[in-house]
Amino acid sequence: MEQQKDYNTSIVVDKSAEEVFNDINQVSEWWQGEIKGDTREVNDEFTYQMGDVHFSKQKVIESLPGKKVVWLVTDSEINFVTDKKEWVDTKIVFEISPEGDKTRLTFTHQGLLPAIECYGGCSIAWESLIKKSLFSYIQTGKGVAVF
Repeated sequence: MEQQKDYNTSIVVDKSAEEVFNDINQVSEWWQGEIKGDTREVNDEFTYQMGDVHFSKQKVIESLPGKKVVWLVTDSEINFVTDKKEWVDTKIVFEISPEGDKTRLTFTHQGLLPAIECYGGCSIAWESLIKKSLFSYIQTGKGVAVF
């Protein structure tokens, strides 16, 4: 039986690991929707709201400058799937590593598996957010609308 893999994607940018780390933590600049709360330090909690389609609450559980950021999803209300709480107890992970004179950002949503209902829509949304909006924000200082 083939093991299911968490959704992941990566980008390579012309910025330092420290700059990438700082930009990830400016969540409201690249994740479209309404962000409320603090997003920078371990134990900070913030909410994400996209209209009446998606609400989630994240807690920063790991923050290693220039290396890694991890959020634990503590609540969710995803209104286009049967189990509105599919994201609860999943982890959103940003791993930063040097790659030559550039920096690679590897994004993984641990627990976002092909078997869960929101995988299709959620993985497409993450792909756009990471490869378009976050990439643009890191490179130019401005995120782009993807929804």
